[in-house]
Amino acid sequence: MENAAEKIKVWFRFVPREGWLPQDTEGLWATRLSADTARVQNAPFLQDGVAEGDVVRFQTDSDGLYWAVGRVSSAGSCTIRVVPIPSGPLGRSPHAVHQRLSAFHLDGEVFSEDFPMVAFTAPAGADFAGIKELLNQGQEEGWWHYEVGCGTDEWWNA
Repeated sequence: MENAAEKIKVWFRFVPREGWLPQDTEGLWATRLSADTARVQNAPFLQDGVAEGDVVRFQTDSDGLYWAVGRVSSAGSCTIRVVPIPSGPLGRSPHAVHQRLSAFHLDGEVFSEDFPMVAFTAPAGADFAGIKELLNQGQEEGWWHYEVGCGTDEWWNA
């Protein structure tokens, strides 16, 4: 019988951005690959420079927490964060954000009911040019604000 892969939470430390959420850590679910590496299993809401599917190296502290110390390899995915503009045509609806981007089949998670930011993973091979076009259109038309938390060369060159 095959053992299930061990799921762990890998923690990231960062300096909070002024005017943004006050957190200075974020825990991401990951699948342990070795004694000190794991593959990230969800899109980060706050941590930049890492995307779902990336392999990270971590150190275990005296409390048994796993703290990221760097990215080992990229899966080629990008992290895109979208916050609907409450006064815009989508209101505060993360569901409406998902619907607008549904043609691209992106996985996404909602930060909270109070702050309806959606963190999407755009996998390697996705239509990056089309996604960027729609994100820019939505920003120009007042649907949302967005940022790229982790982009690849393919993303930036699309």
